[in-house]
Amino acid sequence: MPSATRWLESLSPWPTDGFGLERMRELLARLGNPERELDMIHVVGTKGKSTATRRLAATIGGRAYTSPHVSGWHERLQTDPGGFEQAIERVRPAAEELGATQFEILTAAAFADFAASGVKAAAIEAGLGGRLDATNVIDARVVLLTNVGLEHTEVLGDTREEIAREKLAVAAPGAVVVLPDGKFAYLVPDNDVRIGGAREAAAAFLGRDVELAEASLPGRFEMRGREVWDGAHTPEAVDWLLERLPGPGGYVVVASILRDKDVTGILERLARAGTTLIATESSNDRALPAADLAEVAAGRFERVESVPEPDAARLRGLEFAGQEGRILVTGSLYLLADLYRLDSPAFGVTD
Repeated sequence: MPSATRWLESLSPWPTDGFGLERMRELLARLGNPERELDMIHVVGTKGKSTATRRLAATIGGRAYTSPHVSGWHERLQTDPGGFEQAIERVRPAAEELGATQFEILTAAAFADFAASGVKAAAIEAGLGGRLDATNVIDARVVLLTNVGLEHTEVLGDTREEIAREKLAVAAPGAVVVLPDGKFAYLVPDNDVRIGGAREAAAAFLGRDVELAEASLPGRFEMRGREVWDGAHTPEAVDWLLERLPGPGGYVVVASILRDKDVTGILERLARAGTTLIATESSNDRALPAADLAEVAAGRFERVESVPEPDAARLRGLEFAGQEGRILVTGSLYLLADLYRLDSPAFGVTD
């Protein structure tokens, strides 16, 4: 029998019979409904969910469930590889009987592992949207909406209002809902709405003012010497990145972008980070080929090269930057995950 991780990797993250919560609820019922033992904050939004979720978990003294991962599957459950294997094995028999999807299994494993570990509080990041997301089986006292951008429009809707409605559908009547501003407050008329971010969500959960704890995640504005790694994959996410980037304008940009993203909008913004682009492609089958990305980028950067292999692209970027220059590796978390998987001293990590 393959290891739990290998088995999980063999499964589809997407349901073949349409989105719904019935199988997820049945899976949790067979596991004894471990989610009912947890007091939780539910985090939804387009950008910044994972970092907010980790910081919330650290502030409330619990654990975080995030997605996707960069350094390895265990990152999602805030554990180590061995602990992740045990967590998946715990739910595997019931999951196999029900034909659960990869994301349903991960979500159930998080709830079951947190409960088995004696965790009482948790911050849970939604995967896709909210209303039909596998995480929408919890009765969270606090819901945080980080922001709303146009993403996954084929599933969530064509407008920000439609997308916000899908995301805020996780808020049960009576829950405190923290919004970045008042624009979509009318979508949650039965809730106590507060304006702010993760700090305000933590304060609502704990019932007192708090300072938000620091926390970090691989590939989320990760400073690595003279490199910055960030999985910005929407124009809005690149705007956020550029506002925080030390000395924008002097970077060699190394990027891979999925073909179903706003490639032009992302590149237009990345051109503000530097004049050189190394176009590459992640191992994800939705990645735009490096040559196609380079073609779209031509005219927006002074110099564009196509280097399909991510590790070679990164090294080429460092070569262009020189001893004193900097590179920005971005456009897709899948690109960063590919680089993390490389077992090489040059990258300083192994997985």
